Amino acid sequence: MIILRESCIKEMCDSFGLLRERRYAILGTGALGGFYGAKLQKAGLDVHFLLKSDYEHVSKSGLFVESKDGDFTLPQVNAYNDVNQMPQCDVVIVALKTTQNHLLPKLLPPVVKDTGVVLVLQNGLNIEEDIAQIVSNVQIIGGLCFLCSNKVGAGHIHHLDYGKITLGEYTPEYQPHPITDKIQQIANDFQNAGIPIELAADLLLARWQKLVWNIPYNGLSVILNATTDELMADADTRKLVEQLMNEVAAGAKTSGRIIPDKFIQTMLNYTLKMKPYRTSMKIDYDEHRPLEVEAIFGNPLKKVQAAGVNLPQISCMYHQLKFLNQRNTLP
Repeated sequence: MIILRESCIKEMCDSFGLLRERRYAILGTGALGGFYGAKLQKAGLDVHFLLKSDYEHVSKSGLFVESKDGDFTLPQVNAYNDVNQMPQCDVVIVALKTTQNHLLPKLLPPVVKDTGVVLVLQNGLNIEEDIAQIVSNVQIIGGLCFLCSNKVGAGHIHHLDYGKITLGEYTPEYQPHPITDKIQQIANDFQNAGIPIELAADLLLARWQKLVWNIPYNGLSVILNATTDELMADADTRKLVEQLMNEVAAGAKTSGRIIPDKFIQTMLNYTLKMKPYRTSMKIDYDEHRPLEVEAIFGNPLKKVQAAGVNLPQISCMYHQLKFLNQRNTLP
């Protein structure tokens, strides 16, 4: 018979966050990270925010969230402009744009606990593979956010619509993985904060499903200078959106992931009901910031082309966006 001392049991449970509150870090306190981090803190969780341009304002005045679900203010938050000043956290949420991922080798190791979790709330494909090259002995979870939110001022987040996150655990080669206790605990934290969560056993399928929306609307919003409602109101652009969605489904099929027509119709219906929305890529373009062209367009194209398949409309959009991105960010 094996007898465990009470201290050993406590230590084992504590390592999984079962006896204490999990501590969260937000890397990238913008429209997405600021919104979800603020919701978690409002629910009573211990949250620590890494900021850049907003640091002075947020450290003095906190965060303000203007939301369709009700406005709220956090007068005091744990704000930092140096990751080395942050405490080590159980869950580190990566909410930076993928164009800033070159910073992660310096940002992640100091703040994530050994055996902790890195939760990647970013768009695109193959993101988690890069994270796994930076930190070891951690659990990596991918998160796909269906959220309409903008940062409209220093420490001021405007939540327009939706907010659900699909969470899935990363494994090498993106093999489907059963739902673990740790991912369920994190899901519970988010749900207790009023954030809808869906758990996915197949993270790769979830990422392809998110691309069904991201590729047409982000890309066309920049190329055609249009909001989502304008794209859906015109018969020609709506047809183009649907054609692009079908190309994404064809790309997913090369990885053995099937996206049914019903899912595409659901995405079209969601967008029809959505409030007029300027996509995150369009905002970046208007603000002359680098676009997430490689993560959202380049990585899927490389994966599909390696399987011997061509996606002509997405490929055309990719090259157009690369041109516009380069011209738009020239000094």
